Amino acid sequence: MAKWRIYTPEGVQDILAKDCYHKKNLENKIRNVFRSYGYYEIETPIVEFYDVFISEDEITPQETMFKFFDKEGRILVLRPDMTIPTARVAATKYKDADYPLKFSYIGNTFKYNEVGGGKQKEFTQAGIEIIGVNTPEADAEVIAAAIDCVKASGLENFQIDIGQVEFFKGLMEEADLPAEEVEQMRVLIDRKDFLAVEELVKKHNIKEHLKEIILSLPKLFGSIDVIEKVEKYSINKRCMNALENLRKIIEILEDYGVSKYVSIDLGMVQSLNYYTGIIFRGFTYGVGFPILSGGRYDGLVESFGKKAPATGFSLGINMIMMALDRQKIEREELKTDSLICYQPKGRKNAFSICDALRRQGLDIEMDITGRSFEDIKKYAKDKGIGGILHVLDEENIEVHNLEKEEVRKVTVKELLER
Repeated sequence: MAKWRIYTPEGVQDILAKDCYHKKNLENKIRNVFRSYGYYEIETPIVEFYDVFISEDEITPQETMFKFFDKEGRILVLRPDMTIPTARVAATKYKDADYPLKFSYIGNTFKYNEVGGGKQKEFTQAGIEIIGVNTPEADAEVIAAAIDCVKASGLENFQIDIGQVEFFKGLMEEADLPAEEVEQMRVLIDRKDFLAVEELVKKHNIKEHLKEIILSLPKLFGSIDVIEKVEKYSINKRCMNALENLRKIIEILEDYGVSKYVSIDLGMVQSLNYYTGIIFRGFTYGVGFPILSGGRYDGLVESFGKKAPATGFSLGINMIMMALDRQKIEREELKTDSLICYQPKGRKNAFSICDALRRQGLDIEMDITGRSFEDIKKYAKDKGIGGILHVLDEENIEVHNLEKEEVRKVTVKELLER
């Protein structure tokens, strides 16, 4: 026998029946939220050309991708992300469509060294994208939908932190730092490394009020009063416009009635070359990484040949499942409503009853083993099935309630009427 025949590769796993049931239920709840907001689901290939994901700013570092070759020698990858293929679709297959385009997706992605995925290299992303609109209303809708998705999953204790990369870019523009030091500053602020930020600021002749804001960035989080506090400083128009945009989005979210889940974080400055406006991340306790992230990325669709603003978010299904487990939130259990077995004279009737009950929305298992009734009863108990319908003939049925250890006889007509 081949050595690895009974194993799965490192970083991927079999999802067994109970967890798979839980996962698919969770996906359906999130899918229903997307549909309720008017988003149309699309599917993109698991296999894409490597070129789709390469860019000068390395949005997706090439060393994180699973790469292989087709028969012509072209480099292919297992998709590491769903947003970028969605942008490709919008720019090519919908290039003449009326805006806004509102897409949703749920699918598996693949990445080495995925932050937040533990040692997993395959994980499921769910998300939405709005293409062709650049308004605070569009950004607010994306955040509101993200909040509704998390609530639909069963999580209640979570927070969405919102930042604005244009504010940081405006500060760096005014400070006139070299590009490589802007990136260094971004990394330090995103890590909230106060001491290293201070050391970098001291190296340059920056105006005092500007220096004060930059040093305060890692601590500028909280409610809308954070914006009011920063607006008192003498800052350039780019910064002021960014703060005004953020204020409008927060006000819209207040009208949505979801402001209790929202917090401002002006020190959130990841991926400056990708995001072009607001950015946000979702957190909950028991998980050390964001369960979702998103923001405005107005340059991505254009990289595929169609100029169009865009905003969206993606959520980690596996991260949500981890949070639900660690917070000990009760999940819907996998179960079968009833098992049907029959005597030879009742076989045709058993199939009719099975079909009728399934059409009523019940999960019904038919015995296909031909075992004794006692063996069938043991099987049903082991599987957690609450009852057995034993079809005796064309008219009579024994109903066995396994939980109460009760048996009663009914006719087919009486059973179906109930």
